[in-house]
Amino acid sequence: MSPTVFKEGKYRFYFFSKEEMRIHIHVISQDGEAKFWLEPIIALANYSGFSKKQLNFLQKIVEKHKNEIIKKWKEHLKSGNN
Repeated sequence: MSPTVFKEGKYRFYFFSKEEMRIHIHVISQDGEAKFWLEPIIALANYSGFSKKQLNFLQKIVEKHKNEIIKKWKEHLKSGNN
């Protein structure tokens, strides 16, 4: 299951809850895809296709939405959808 947490512009932010227990967020667009960990700090896990400029932009979006992402993650786990 990969619920969408939010969309911003051409980017879709979502997670695979069965992938690992460490809170993370995936982002995808027609340009590429990336994964950011949120714990213990926000950090790029991996990516393909995005430029360094796009990755910096995406990390800022993740930072801005960090609390929302964590809240959605915990709600999703609590609901038994993991």
